[in-house]
Amino acid sequence: MPRTASKSRNTKETEISISVDVDGTGQTSCETGLPFFDHMLDQLGRHGGMDLTVQAQGDTEIDSHHTVEDTGILLGEVLKEALGNKAGVRRFASVRVPLDEAVVEAVLDLSGRPYLHYEVDPPGVKILGDPPFDPQLMEEFWRALVTSAGMTLHLTLVRGKNTHHIIEASTKAVARALRDAVRVEGVGVPSTKGVL
Repeated sequence: MPRTASKSRNTKETEISISVDVDGTGQTSCETGLPFFDHMLDQLGRHGGMDLTVQAQGDTEIDSHHTVEDTGILLGEVLKEALGNKAGVRRFASVRVPLDEAVVEAVLDLSGRPYLHYEVDPPGVKILGDPPFDPQLMEEFWRALVTSAGMTLHLTLVRGKNTHHIIEASTKAVARALRDAVRVEGVGVPSTKGVL
């Protein structure tokens, strides 16, 4: 069966539509009004081997927080729906990904239990762009995603100095871990409980 899903989420702060094909070819189209965030979503789809479309409008004149967090919420819901009962998936994955001087480790479990350990502390400067992007928002994005997807994610900065490199390496690390964890290699649900 195809592992695809599409959903929309409309609030007073954001209007977002997302579609995903977990078994795609890494084709992406991401437009949120936040160029750096679009770049990170693109990396997530491409390196995750997923076809990913994200269309979002938010109250970015106030702050980018609502757009980033709400995108995480909806993307987690879409991934959860696309993965269904997770029969046959590898479930666990871990990887270290470098980007120049930065190295970030991602450890992931499609456990059904939401948990985020986030030990990524970039220097704190905003990433230039129009508008500039606050790197702290990525923690909110990952927390929203793992909570609505029902997965466990540990992200740890091994080393790095450049904020852009650190955030991009962390996104690519999650993408590669997710790509590995969703790979089908069996038939049953990989849990002694019989459900994830």
